[in-house]
Amino acid sequence: MQAPGPAVLVRIYTEEGKRNGHRPLHEAIVLKARELGLAGATVLRGPMGFGQSHAIHTAKILDLSAKLPLVIEIVDTEDKVETLLAALGDMRDIGLVTTEKVQVVHYGGRADA
Repeated sequence: MQAPGPAVLVRIYTEEGKRNGHRPLHEAIVLKARELGLAGATVLRGPMGFGQSHAIHTAKILDLSAKLPLVIEIVDTEDKVETLLAALGDMRDIGLVTTEKVQVVHYGGRADA
């Protein structure tokens, strides 16, 4: 990905306990993004949330289930994002996926570092 410039942000809302075969779903998504050469991916863990079922998932000490919310964020060019989304089509029960156009203002480390 070249920066600065226009890009697309993908957000995938899912939960910890979901799996894709033998691997956690979020791990399978990040590895697929890496395999396809996307610029990067970040998995964010939420302490509380609810989704389509409206069941509250929380990180309270008495509720140690593996159903905490996860958000996976990936930013890259529109072409690469479309390739990723097509590849994710085979993953079952992925959750909510959104995209939005963004403007990358900086990408990468310092040139003198």
